[in-house]
Amino acid sequence: MPRKVSESSIRLKKMIVKAIEDLKITHDEYDQIINIATEDGHIDPDEKALLGQLQQMIEDKMVRFVRK
Repeated sequence: MPRKVSESSIRLKKMIVKAIEDLKITHDEYDQIINIATEDGHIDPDEKALLGQLQQMIEDKMVRFVRK
Protein backbone atom coordinates (compact mmCIF):
# COMPACT_ATOMS: atom_id res chain seq x y z
CA MET A 1 0.00 0.00 0.00
CA PRO A 2 1.49 3.38 -1.00
CA ARG A 3 2.17 5.76 1.84
CA LYS A 4 0.32 9.03 2.07
CA VAL A 5 2.25 12.19 1.21
CA SER A 6 1.72 14.91 3.81
CA GLU A 7 0.05 18.18 2.92
CA SER A 8 3.16 20.05 4.06
CA SER A 9 5.29 17.95 1.67
CA ILE A 10 3.06 18.98 -1.22
CA ARG A 11 3.35 22.68 -0.28
CA LEU A 12 7.08 22.32 0.26
CA LYS A 13 7.56 20.66 -3.12
CA LYS A 14 5.62 23.44 -4.84
CA MET A 15 7.87 26.14 -3.34
CA ILE A 16 11.10 24.26 -4.01
CA VAL A 17 10.14 23.46 -7.61
CA LYS A 18 9.41 27.17 -8.15
CA ALA A 19 12.85 28.10 -6.78
CA ILE A 20 14.51 25.51 -9.00
CA GLU A 21 12.61 26.65 -12.10
CA ASP A 22 13.40 30.31 -11.37
CA LEU A 23 17.01 29.48 -10.40
CA LYS A 24 16.61 31.98 -7.58
CA ILE A 25 15.13 32.25 -4.11
CA THR A 26 14.66 35.08 -1.64
CA HIS A 27 15.59 34.76 2.01
CA ASP A 28 11.88 35.11 2.87
CA GLU A 29 11.01 32.20 0.54
CA TYR A 30 13.78 30.11 2.10
CA ASP A 31 12.45 30.89 5.58
CA GLN A 32 8.94 29.90 4.43
CA ILE A 33 10.29 26.60 3.12
CA ILE A 34 11.97 25.84 6.46
CA ASN A 35 8.79 26.79 8.35
CA ILE A 36 6.66 24.50 6.20
CA ALA A 37 9.10 21.62 6.68
CA THR A 38 9.11 22.01 10.47
CA GLU A 39 5.53 23.16 11.16
CA ASP A 40 4.32 19.71 12.20
CA GLY A 41 7.40 19.06 14.34
CA HIS A 42 8.57 16.26 12.04
CA ILE A 43 10.55 16.31 8.81
CA ASP A 44 9.37 13.30 6.83
CA PRO A 45 11.54 11.52 4.23
CA ASP A 46 9.97 13.40 1.29
CA GLU A 47 10.57 16.75 2.94
CA LYS A 48 14.13 15.78 3.86
CA ALA A 49 14.88 14.80 0.25
CA LEU A 50 13.42 18.04 -1.12
CA LEU A 51 15.34 20.16 1.38
CA GLY A 52 18.54 18.29 0.55
CA GLN A 53 18.05 18.83 -3.16
CA LEU A 54 17.45 22.55 -2.69
CA GLN A 55 20.41 22.92 -0.35
CA GLN A 56 22.71 21.15 -2.81
CA MET A 57 21.55 23.40 -5.64
CA ILE A 58 22.20 26.47 -3.48
CA GLU A 59 25.69 25.19 -2.59
CA ASP A 60 26.38 24.47 -6.27
CA LYS A 61 25.14 28.00 -7.11
CA MET A 62 22.50 26.60 -9.43
CA VAL A 63 19.89 28.36 -7.29
CA ARG A 64 20.96 31.77 -6.00
CA PHE A 65 19.70 33.95 -3.20
CA VAL A 66 18.27 37.25 -4.46
CA ARG A 67 16.82 40.31 -2.82
CA LYS A 68 13.06 40.64 -2.74
